[in-house]
Amino acid sequence: MKKTLLAGLAVVMLAPLVAQASCDTVKADIAQKIVANGLPESGFKLDIVPNDQADQAGGQVVGHCGNDSQKIIYTKTAGAGDESNSSPKTGTSQDSN
Repeated sequence: MKKTLLAGLAVVMLAPLVAQASCDTVKADIAQKIVANGLPESGFKLDIVPNDQADQAGGQVVGHCGNDSQKIIYTKTAGAGDESNSSPKTGTSQDSN
């Protein structure tokens, strides 16, 4: 009985350390998915911020961690080279440039 109680207490005491490690893990997983979708690592930045600072971070919330006490903010950097926001180049060969 005492061993079970001590094991439970140890888990509760180590939970904050695991929560921080999980934020880094979640951030790495999100970064990996963004890179897999074709954006180079130099084309974006992910920041972990407290919930109350998420609105001031200036990016898009793409995840949360730390028992939902922190948000992961995505910000595109200058050299991203994303063409999805550019206007499509459609038309016929008769269109003039």
